[in-house]
Amino acid sequence: MGEVEDILKDYEVKKEGEAEILMLASNAVFFNPVQVHNRDMSIAVLRTFVAKRKEEYEELMNKRNNKSNKKGNQVETPVVNGDTALTSQHDEIGVVHEKETNQPTNEIEDLSKEETKTPSRKVTRELKPPIVLEALAASGLRSLRYAREVDGLGKVVALDNDKASIEACKRNIKFNGASAISKVEAHLADARVYMLTHPKEFDVVDLDPYGSPSVFLDSAVQAVADGGLLMCTATDLAVLCGTNGEVCYSKYGSYPVKGKYCHEMALRILLACIESHANRYKRYIVPVLSVYMDFYVRVFVRVFTSASEIKNTPLKLSYVYQCAGCDSFHLQSLGRTVTKNNSLKHAPGIGPVVPQECSDCGKKFNVGGPIWSAPIHDQDWVLSTLTDVRQMKDRYPAYNKITSVLTTVSEELHEIPLFFSLHNISGTVKCTSPSAVMFRSAVINAGYQISSSHCNPLGLKSDAPWDVIWDIMRCWVKNHPIKEQPRDSPGTAILSKSPQLEANFSRAVAALSKAQVKKVNRFLPNPESHWGPKVRAGRRITSKHISLLGAEALNGAISHQDGNGAVTDKPASDTGATVTNEEENEPSTKRQKTGDGEQASEP
Repeated sequence: MGEVEDILKDYEVKKEGEAEILMLASNAVFFNPVQVHNRDMSIAVLRTFVAKRKEEYEELMNKRNNKSNKKGNQVETPVVNGDTALTSQHDEIGVVHEKETNQPTNEIEDLSKEETKTPSRKVTRELKPPIVLEALAASGLRSLRYAREVDGLGKVVALDNDKASIEACKRNIKFNGASAISKVEAHLADARVYMLTHPKEFDVVDLDPYGSPSVFLDSAVQAVADGGLLMCTATDLAVLCGTNGEVCYSKYGSYPVKGKYCHEMALRILLACIESHANRYKRYIVPVLSVYMDFYVRVFVRVFTSASEIKNTPLKLSYVYQCAGCDSFHLQSLGRTVTKNNSLKHAPGIGPVVPQECSDCGKKFNVGGPIWSAPIHDQDWVLSTLTDVRQMKDRYPAYNKITSVLTTVSEELHEIPLFFSLHNISGTVKCTSPSAVMFRSAVINAGYQISSSHCNPLGLKSDAPWDVIWDIMRCWVKNHPIKEQPRDSPGTAILSKSPQLEANFSRAVAALSKAQVKKVNRFLPNPESHWGPKVRAGRRITSKHISLLGAEALNGAISHQDGNGAVTDKPASDTGATVTNEEENEPSTKRQKTGDGEQASEP
């Protein structure tokens, strides 16, 4: 017992969910407790994936058995038998619900051959447990939680190309006992090379880098098995939201435009980038959940193989025309379909969808994209995940946060890309903003749909065209007069036109969502101060990191750092600290983008 205490005295035990890890006081291996939201959401979606995968497998087998019975063959559902199951991962039946009429996978072909060869024998085949790959493991906390908390998983492979991280990962695997040792294995490897050399081997691939995931996407879409799940995080929101548009284009192949919808646009840019990489290998994606949380975006997509389906990709992508004067935006589809002689043909999209100048305010348009304009959620998946989470409340440390996000996502209009802000359009015409209930009622009474957005508490998604939106605001201003505005302002140009629609602000029944009626918290504040990104592993922690860590945490980190001249043990205060000459000479400790040769992760 004394030996164990001596070993543990240099470590701090961090517990999250059912997993525990040993962390050194130094910043050698990255760990961010804020990412508990990310990890909990991932576990929730992973549980849904395991259940859906089993349902799809049973559905496929029932269809095959029914067909076989019609032909006089005796085939019954698979028997779980380790001796009769094929040992190769590629022989597993990866079930795809969207490929019933187009099933090119090796598993289905192998099954058909076996039925043809032995029509009178019973086919015994089992659905193998899904294999998970965490490409950027760091301390291994995420892999350990997957292994210990998600029932029905097979092997969990944790990768990192940092020796200290892999040593910490292996140490944490042993610390979590036999259940973790039997399921989790850690490897020192470059994630890109490892995924390229293991094509279609993993049912789940998790990418959670420190910064941009762009350099890992090409290999990740090849490593996922057909019908598998790719989970991907991007924390470089300054790039994705338009602060550095040219950098975004170089990383993701899309140019962002600034708007209140920037975080949803970040999700759609990431999805378009993943789809682009997948298409190169005759694969395509189906998003099941895409969320903006805290300081990052996180997408969950399934990956399928179909040479014919990828022809529809241009129909799912659009350019965005954002007015430089008012808040109106319009989407231009990249492609369209044309029916000719009873056959469906693909053709370029017809455009532009807007004139040279905005028809509402007369200003020019900025152009961004292409972005993913198809739905970014699967309503069935979202509701299933939300239901499962509510039934397992005690197993989620961040239960309140993930239920609030999932609840808001479930109430979104999934077919409507992007959103606008009620306060912003009110600011454009310089009027007092109507209440959200009154505005939503006016839109509903006009015959259109409207919902909130999980990305912004003030965001509204609607299928109403912009002339209807501005007509509602014209009617509102008519009843609530404003001061005279400059003649060349966008608001003046908008209000100078007479409304073609007489808005009805009487309260509509659907003006409040079910969650709002039940007073469910949909947007929660941060649980503590300095709730955000942390210093990259291996960076020297100095007084300039006070905004990220806070004074108390900063002083504790500095006092525990090794004595290799990295930093002085100078205490920090909330008002700032004196920067030493050594700190002035050190390289920038701003968050670095993930580039070639380095893999840092947020486990």
